[in-house]
Order: sequence, then structure tokens, then C-alpha cells
Amino acid sequence: MALMKCVMWPLGVFRLGTTVFCSKRELSLFPGSPTNIQWSKVVSDAEKIVGYPTSFMSLRCLLSDELSNIAMQVRKLVGTKHPLLNTARAFVYDSRNNLQMRSLVVLLISKAAGPSKSADDTVQHDMVSGIHASQRNLAEITELIHTAFLVHRGIVNIEELKSCDGPVKDMQFGNKMAILSGDFLLANACTGLAQLQNTKVVELVSSAIGDLVQGIYYENSYLPEKNAFTDDIGISNWMEHIFLSHGALLAKSCQAAMELANHDPEVQSMAYQYGKHMSLSYKLNSDLQPFMNGKYCGTSFSLNCAPVVLHQDVIGREAWMEQVKQAQLKGNLVDLAKLQEAVNAGKGVTAAIDLCRYHGNKALENLHCFPPSKARSALENMVYTVTRFP
Repeated sequence: MALMKCVMWPLGVFRLGTTVFCSKRELSLFPGSPTNIQWSKVVSDAEKIVGYPTSFMSLRCLLSDELSNIAMQVRKLVGTKHPLLNTARAFVYDSRNNLQMRSLVVLLISKAAGPSKSADDTVQHDMVSGIHASQRNLAEITELIHTAFLVHRGIVNIEELKSCDGPVKDMQFGNKMAILSGDFLLANACTGLAQLQNTKVVELVSSAIGDLVQGIYYENSYLPEKNAFTDDIGISNWMEHIFLSHGALLAKSCQAAMELANHDPEVQSMAYQYGKHMSLSYKLNSDLQPFMNGKYCGTSFSLNCAPVVLHQDVIGREAWMEQVKQAQLKGNLVDLAKLQEAVNAGKGVTAAIDLCRYHGNKALENLHCFPPSKARSALENMVYTVTRFP
């Protein structure tokens, strides 16, 4: 799953032409959580509701001899520029700041739904803090799958390396370790999935893995070639592709959690829709963050993010390319500050905010089938936080 190498330039200036433009790679398929105090409090309160902090990978996996051996090998990358090392550091940072959210949402929606009407006393005895053991295992599996894809996304294209990127042998070794460790995490997730002994759940989560692969493929197809600046993908295609790469895993994991508790198809559908719309709202919030100050402050942004795509839809492709041309500097460089100013002056930002709130409202609608509870309130508060803008 080799990806093209991103090359960063200072002061918000990115090279075009033979070097591909892209923003700094995020470390989450829920990319960049809303960076505010309210979000941290919502997460902290939610973790108390489900019984324990969820912002970690499987401890059994982390403490295994196999992964310990991989970690020893990854230490050899210290001092190199391979992204796998930064990814490993970010896992520790994320766990301390409660940013790994998929497992938390799965546990919250499991607790909010509670036992099914057909559940007997034996099944309810299996529940701890209102959550089945199999649902907790599913939340852990979801996080492992997410982490495996993060590791794989750190693979670099050796053919596009430059001398300033470091020795080729370091990058080749880093790629081997990224493939090995990512495959190991994914294998553990699949083993845990089989142990749930539920054919429909296996089908749901397996299809989510396929969606992730397809979504990442689409993301890479956005990357321009030669002198093309960015693809004219349109907001409808953007929504479809973003769901595959950012929403399918959460949506189908929420549905699978309902299946494990023997809830009826209607409840399963509601859980799926909540996960879908919540993830889309979250992604839109993330894409909007660089545009919230009204002026460029050095924060990189993708030219295929929602505000830019919506801006292109409003003004047309030709007008957008003219704005890009006006922002070009010497040496095929582009001034991101000018481009952000052009996007802020249009309707792309307000349209993205409206779209974020729309998906947030759809997520809230699908929680109405669950009885009032602290878990449901926590899920609602997550939506309120990502749809709140200055």
C-alpha cells in the first residue's frame, strides 16, 4: 500500500509540478479532533460512563512478544525521517490526550442501546457497566484495524525520495517495518473478529476493511500528476470517498455492536446511521479548522478538503484555476495564504459549516430510538461539540 511522498515547504508554500502537493499527513482516520477544552471534557466524561479509558490499542496486543520485537526493530529508525517513527510517537501522544475515538463511540452506543428485548438473564449477566464482553472486544478490534491502517499509511514511495530525506536504506527498512507491524495488527484484529463467532459481524467488519482500502485508493487518486494542481472531484464524490476512508469503519462497527446484542434490524440501522453521520460531521469539522480564523496562520490544508471542494462547486472549475494561477509564485510555488483568502471570500466555508451541521443533526435524529441515558447524552454531546463554530 505504498503512498506518494509528501514534501513540505516552509511558510505555507508548496511546490507544484513534479513534486506532489499534499498537506501534512494526519494520524487518524478520524483526522485531527476538534482542538478545544469542551471536546476533551466530553471525552473524559464519556470514558467514565463506559467504565474505563478507551484511548489505547489492545493491551494484550501491545504486551505480546511479537509486537515487542517489532518495537525493538522500530527503534533503529531513531534519527531517520521515516514517518513510521513519528506515527509510533503519535500513538503514545494520542492515548494521553484521548484522541482515539472509534472504540469509545462503539462502547457508548452499546451502552445506550442496552440489552435487546429478547435477552435472557444469562445474556444480561455477561454485561459489565451495561456493555457485553463481546461488544468491548469489538471496540478493541475496531481500534486495532484503525491503527493497522495508520501504520500502513506511513509507507513512502522510495522512487520519489530526495537526498534530504535521508539514506534510502533507512527508508527501505522503515517501509518493511511498517508493512510488518501493520499486517501484525490487522492479523490480530481478524483473529479477534473470528473469535466473536458471529457471521454477520465478521461480514460487516470485513466489508469495512474493504471500504478503507478503497477509500485510501481514492484519496491517492486525488493526488495530481505533473502540472495538474488538484482534481475536480465535486462534493458528491468527496462525500462518497470520505465515507469509505473515514466513516465506514465506525458506522459498521456501531451496527455490529447492535448485532452482538441481538437488537432488531431497525436499531442496527439507527446505530449505523449515527456512526456514518457523526464521522462525516467530524471530518468536515477537521477540514474547517484552518479556515476558522479568517486569515492564514501557517496551518496547512489539503486542496481537496471540503471548503475548497465546495468553493470550486460554487465558482466553477475555470474560476478556481484562475485563482490558483494568481497565487503562483516563482519556481512553481503556490502561496497558500492567498488561496485561503480566496476560499474565505467565497461561500465554501459557510457551505461546509452548513453541511457539518446537517450531518450532525442527522446523527442526533438516529439516537432517538435509544432511551434517555448518560450514554446517549454523551453521544449527543460529541455531535454538539463538532458542530459548534464561532
